[in-house]
Amino acid sequence: MQRMNGLDASFYLLEDENTPLHVAAVIVMEGPAPSYGDLVRLVAAKLPGVERYRQRVRSVPLHAGRPVWVDDRHFQILYHVRHTAVPAPGGPDQLRNLAGRVLAQRLDPKKPLWELYLVEGLEGGGWALIGKVHHCMVDGVAGMDLIASLFELSPDAPEPEPEHEWRPRPEPSDLELLADTLVDNVLQPVRLARRLPGDLAGMVRRAPGVVDYAGGLARQLSRFTRASASVLNGPIGPHRRWCWADVALDDVRKVRKTHGGTVNDVVLAAVTAGFRAQLTGRGDLSPDVVVRSAVPVSTRTEEERGIPTNRVSAVFVNLPVGQPDPVARLLHIRTQMDDLKSTRQERGAAQLTKITDTAVAPALLVLGARTPIRLFNPIVQTVTTNVPGPAFPLYILGRRMVAMYPCVPLAGGIQLATAIFSYLGRLYFGVSADFDGQPDATVFASGIEAGVAELLRS
Repeated sequence: MQRMNGLDASFYLLEDENTPLHVAAVIVMEGPAPSYGDLVRLVAAKLPGVERYRQRVRSVPLHAGRPVWVDDRHFQILYHVRHTAVPAPGGPDQLRNLAGRVLAQRLDPKKPLWELYLVEGLEGGGWALIGKVHHCMVDGVAGMDLIASLFELSPDAPEPEPEHEWRPRPEPSDLELLADTLVDNVLQPVRLARRLPGDLAGMVRRAPGVVDYAGGLARQLSRFTRASASVLNGPIGPHRRWCWADVALDDVRKVRKTHGGTVNDVVLAAVTAGFRAQLTGRGDLSPDVVVRSAVPVSTRTEEERGIPTNRVSAVFVNLPVGQPDPVARLLHIRTQMDDLKSTRQERGAAQLTKITDTAVAPALLVLGARTPIRLFNPIVQTVTTNVPGPAFPLYILGRRMVAMYPCVPLAGGIQLATAIFSYLGRLYFGVSADFDGQPDATVFASGIEAGVAELLRS
């Protein structure tokens, strides 16, 4: 039995019928497709290395504390690894439509919170995988441990040895679970008190950094006074549009080399161009408007690698969609990001998330998580997250991965979010959008590619 931390519990408890909170990826592979049985056997052989994928969530009686993870004594791999196909001719539109339906569906909270779909029927003999993992288990596409473990560096990699019989550990009774929770609730203030002297000493050592952080925080808060494109916000329904874009990483690097900054700065500038195209098409673009984006930042240390939990914070960036000059847009984004990084603004948000560990009852966690969501709506319009991937080919069952389009969930009135994954010389943009609120999501995706081309011409 392992208790969720406060951030993980918030992701679990905030989910509702219109807000499935899983991260996902659509992975396009070279053909021919493997058999369903071969994929099931591969996944089964990898499960011993990812214990969480055979565990389910157990709520505490009377909701007296954070939920816990327990072994699922009814675990059945055939429920989680599924087999489907797209209708002929199996082009990108058919795969995107299928992915939109799959990604809109909630994971069953009574079972381990993941699913993997083998998709056959793509044109040219190709196939795909659609993987979903609840956000309470991982902190982004990079943390999808089971899916990552399926990849090999060579097409000739030996098949993994099958696992010996797995036996679930016994679950605690309701009384044992409640007693353990009450003890944890009593000990939590003691743990905080023990950490206090060290935390205070650390604050003293970091005093110059605290001053820099305070200045950066003031500048970040001042950016919230800019008028943002609240027309992009709205209620989230049960259906999703799923589209994507991709660009050459070398093109992005050429822009970065010419104008400075980072690859991520250029990515944000391309996303800005996508929103500019979308707002122009709606007739809602004005010179002084911005689109405010949350940008997730990993706070995972080297010592925390491999721990199945969330270690993530966020900063906020104004995307200057009203600026007609693409280079000026990029420089404006670069200035903000340099300031956010130099003053370590992600630390403050990370400290705020730790407060959720002290909440005794899940109701307090939900209140604490929903309050900022209500606060940011309609101040924040989107989420943009960039996950660096390998520059070398990856293989599953001897077949090479062609592309990976990541997906992040929608919540809090944010109707469109973008996740980016780099692989083998290209950047892949996965765009998740509310079906009713964002009918022009493909205009946004096309605008991303046009935005990179526009910067490249500069």
